[in-house]
Amino acid sequence: MNQVDQREQGRPEPVPVTTPVEQAGKRGWLSEFWDWAKTLVIAFVIMMLLNLFVFNLSMVRGQSMQPTLVEQERLFVDKIVYDFTAPKHGEVVVLRDPSNGPEKKEFLVKRIIGVPGDTVEVKSHKLYVNGKEQSEPYTEVEIQDADFGPVKLDKDHYFVMGDNRHAGASRDSRSFGSVEASAIVGRAEFIFWPLSKARSL
Repeated sequence: MNQVDQREQGRPEPVPVTTPVEQAGKRGWLSEFWDWAKTLVIAFVIMMLLNLFVFNLSMVRGQSMQPTLVEQERLFVDKIVYDFTAPKHGEVVVLRDPSNGPEKKEFLVKRIIGVPGDTVEVKSHKLYVNGKEQSEPYTEVEIQDADFGPVKLDKDHYFVMGDNRHAGASRDSRSFGSVEASAIVGRAEFIFWPLSKARSL
């Protein structure tokens, strides 16, 4: 006689019952999952707000800032620093491309060469600011493009150049003119990727 035949007639089979401990375990797991989900959503929103208003992570494109910056390197950009202070000589900045035409990009990375009130000039392949020849240790060759200027910068206008001084290597204020302060998005603080090249600027 098999197991089914041995059951008493008319007696129902036992129904599995979930114990309070098991129910509490399920509720605990769901509660923990929901807490983690809320934490991740809040962290994501905070990061998005910080990225929108406080900092930005940008990737270098092109060769105009060589040898300082190489294509595909990632930059940490401080977007609020210029709410408290003005751009200074030598700082590397991210700005909206003020030019027009097929080569126009959304953003450019350049170095501040002249600030409001300065007179900028390139002569005999040397850079002069306010009549004084500039020492530029971040470049690897003298300026190979044609002489430029002199130009005097108006209020809230900045003169920017790329560190790559080979002929035709950088589209900057020598071609599209000085840039207004409002066009400067922020200051590039450091390279964070690749890790082997991480350093401040």
